[in-house]
Amino acid sequence: MDELEQEIGDEIHFIRLNIQETIGMELAPVYGFEFTPTFIYFDAQGSEVWRMVGEFDPQRVRDTLANE
Repeated sequence: MDELEQEIGDEIHFIRLNIQETIGMELAPVYGFEFTPTFIYFDAQGSEVWRMVGEFDPQRVRDTLANE
């Protein structure tokens, strides 16, 4: 995640939440995430495009950006 953020951080915003902190606890039911790590990709309009739970696949982010 860190490497991808350095690579394409000017094209996309990365937001990290800790579900043990107040904001994470408040947003968990809003976005329906229960497990960590959960990665959710939103388009420019704020609609969820996809999510993955567990291992992060940076290539999926690259592929999604290439297709937008």
